[in-house]
Amino acid sequence: MRNAYVIGLGKSGIAAARLLNRQGWQVTVSDRNHSPSLDETQQVLESEGISVKLGHSFEPDSTVMQRIVVSPGVPWDLAGLIKARELGIETMGEMELAWRSLQSYPWVCITGTNGKTTTTALIAAIFQSAGFNAPACGNIGYAACDLALEALSISPADTEHSKLRTQNSELRTQNLPLLDWVLAELSSYQIEASPSISPTIGVWTTFTPDHLSRHKTLENYYTIKAHLLNQSEHQVLNGDDPYLRQMGQEHWHQACWTSVTGKAALLGDPECGAYLEDGWAIVQGEAIVQGADLRMVGVHNQQNLLMAVLAARLAGIGQEAIVHAIRTFPGVPHRLEHICTWNRIDFINDSKATNYDAAQVGLSSVNAPAILIAGGEAKAGDDTRWLETIQAKAAAVLLIGSAAPAFAQRLQQINYSAYEIVETMDRAVVRGAELGQLLNANVVLLSPACASFDQYQNFEQRGDHFRQLCQTLSCCKFSGD
Repeated sequence: MRNAYVIGLGKSGIAAARLLNRQGWQVTVSDRNHSPSLDETQQVLESEGISVKLGHSFEPDSTVMQRIVVSPGVPWDLAGLIKARELGIETMGEMELAWRSLQSYPWVCITGTNGKTTTTALIAAIFQSAGFNAPACGNIGYAACDLALEALSISPADTEHSKLRTQNSELRTQNLPLLDWVLAELSSYQIEASPSISPTIGVWTTFTPDHLSRHKTLENYYTIKAHLLNQSEHQVLNGDDPYLRQMGQEHWHQACWTSVTGKAALLGDPECGAYLEDGWAIVQGEAIVQGADLRMVGVHNQQNLLMAVLAARLAGIGQEAIVHAIRTFPGVPHRLEHICTWNRIDFINDSKATNYDAAQVGLSSVNAPAILIAGGEAKAGDDTRWLETIQAKAAAVLLIGSAAPAFAQRLQQINYSAYEIVETMDRAVVRGAELGQLLNANVVLLSPACASFDQYQNFEQRGDHFRQLCQTLSCCKFSGD
C-alpha cells in the first residue's frame, strides 16, 4: 500500500489526511504540538484508520514515505522538507492535493498581501447570488481538500463537513452540479507548495513587504505570487498598488487592471478593466454598480469591489446578481468589523490587520480622533506610513503583547507621547472606553499591525476576544452595573 505523510494537524491537514485515506493511501499525520484538543482529534482520526503522531518532529524516510503533504503554516524550506525533496519523495501543499482532485472545475484564485479575504468574500457573495455553487476555500471558508472530498461524494465526519454535505445534498436533489466554481484565497505559503494550480481567473489584490522572515527577500515573495497569476487564464490586478503598477509596466500586458481614480489611470485595455467614475463601478465599459452600495468604509474596499465585480464579469455573471450581492454584503469578520456603539463611540475589530500596511489602511479608514489598540507579535516591515497615520488620526495608542516595548520606542522616536502599554486585550478595551470619553474619540479601533501568536492561536481568536470584551462592556455599562 502507498504511504502518505501529512505535516500539521490543523483544519487543512485533517482534510488532506482524510482525502488521502479515501484515495487509498495509508496515512500518517504528525504535529509537533500536544494538547487535549489534539488528543481528541487523534482519537477521531485513528478511528478512521489514520495514524496520528503528536509532539513529533518530522524526519523524511524514503523507504516508508511515497508522498508528503504540508499544511499551509509549515515552512516550505524546513530542513526535513528540503531533504525529502532531495530524496525524491513527492512533496506538496494541501492546496496542490486538492487541485489534483478538483482541476476539472473552474477556479478563481485570489492572492495579495492585504485585501484578499474581503475580495474573496465579495466574489463568493456575487457567485452565489448568481445561483452558482461556489464555496470559498483556502484561507477563508472550507479547507480545499474538504471540497475534494465532497466532489468525490464522500461524507466526512465532523460538523463543518456535515454542513457542507447537507448543502450539497440539497443541490443534488435539484439536479444541480456539486460544484460550479472553486473560489480559493491563497497565501504565498500555499502558492509556494502548490505549483500546478492553474485558475481560470487569478486576482492579485496588493503587494507590500510581508512574510520576509520566511521568504527572505521581496523578490522571492513577488516571484511566488506572480507564479499563480502567470498560470491564470485571466488576470485581474490592482492598478492602484504602487509595486504592482510598476511591475505591470514591464509585465502583465494582457491583464485586466482596476483603479479607483478613473479610466485615465488604468493600465492595459480600458475595455477589459474596471474603474470608478462619478460614483459608479465601470466594468468592461459598462456601469454595473454604485460604489456606495457597498457598506464597508475605506477607499481600499472600493478597490476590493472593483476587483470582485471584474472577476464576476469575466465569469459571465450578470448585473442583477452583482448588484444584489453588493447591496446585501454584510462585511467580513475581523476586517473593520463594527462591533458596537457605546456612548457614541464605535468599537471596531480590525484584527486581520497583521502588518503595518493593513493597519495603516484600517486607521486611515475610520473617523478621527481614534483610540488605537496595537501590538502582538511584531513583523518585519516599513512602519513609516503607519506612524504618520497615527500622528494624524490617533488621540491615543494602547499597546498590547510582546511588541509593546518596541512600538513604544518607535512612537517616542517620532515624538508621539499619547501611548500607554496596557499589555492585555482586557485592559485595552476598558482603557479604550475610558480614554474615548475623556478625549471625545469617535472610535476605539483594534488594528494591531502584528501577528497574534504571542497571546492567541490566530487573528480570529484575537478578534473574537475583542468582540466579546466590547459586547460585555456595552452590556454592563448600559445596564448600569
